[in-house]
Amino acid sequence: MGTAESEHPQEASPRAAKADGGNGRMPLSGTVALVTGASSGIGAATALALAREGCAVALVARRTGRLDELTRSLGAHGGTSLVLTADLRDAAQPAEAVERAVAHFGRLDIVVNNAGFGARGPLADSDPEDWDRMIDLNVRAVLRMSRAALPHLLRAAEQGPRGVADLVNVSSVAGRVPRKDNSVYSATKHAVCSFSEALRREVTGCQVRVGLVEPGMTTTEMTRGGGQAASAHGLPPERWLRAEDIARSLVFMVTQPAHAAVNEIMVRPTAQEH
Repeated sequence: MGTAESEHPQEASPRAAKADGGNGRMPLSGTVALVTGASSGIGAATALALAREGCAVALVARRTGRLDELTRSLGAHGGTSLVLTADLRDAAQPAEAVERAVAHFGRLDIVVNNAGFGARGPLADSDPEDWDRMIDLNVRAVLRMSRAALPHLLRAAEQGPRGVADLVNVSSVAGRVPRKDNSVYSATKHAVCSFSEALRREVTGCQVRVGLVEPGMTTTEMTRGGGQAASAHGLPPERWLRAEDIARSLVFMVTQPAHAAVNEIMVRPTAQEH
């Protein structure tokens, strides 16, 4: 797993000059987030949105080139980031990514489990290798990343100035509304929903918030290919959500005051019926 950092690792976000509650700090100043699937789509948009709130961001994905582009963009605008190239299907690499992020930044306050994969089709015609990839990325990687990050999140909640830490899992409306020809993907996302609520009950007394964000049809690399557009049921792509819409919802979740937990946000295009 390779690492790289932004060209300006110690600079604050330019928006940090704006006051937050009169103290001149952005809501996430001094915090560190780790975002998986950060090379494109919702992950990249989330990393940018968190950085704009003053957060340093560890960027985790397989495509080093894409991550390098993103970290250069963040650095050019004064953001702080770290590239962690990783294949989260490898059982050891989620924990390695967490440890590298903490070794570099010294802490971890927010984890966004966004990496995922979807393959659509009738079960009888589907490829079991696609099942394995969906289960590995959509479920196992979420479990492993959450377990590895939890001690650091508990420490941040106890010792950090925010008095709270956040673990956010990006699921899907498909986890709540199963559809034909999407059975395995829906099953993996339903698992994420159940896991998130169970984990929330385990750690909420320790000031670690577990959030679940469930996007509807969103324009990403995954939905533009592989037959996923069939899930839109005729909704034209120009009416789908953008990755920035999901990132904005996620940032709303993690910037709540310590006494308030927004545990679940479902975001659909206005015109999406199901």
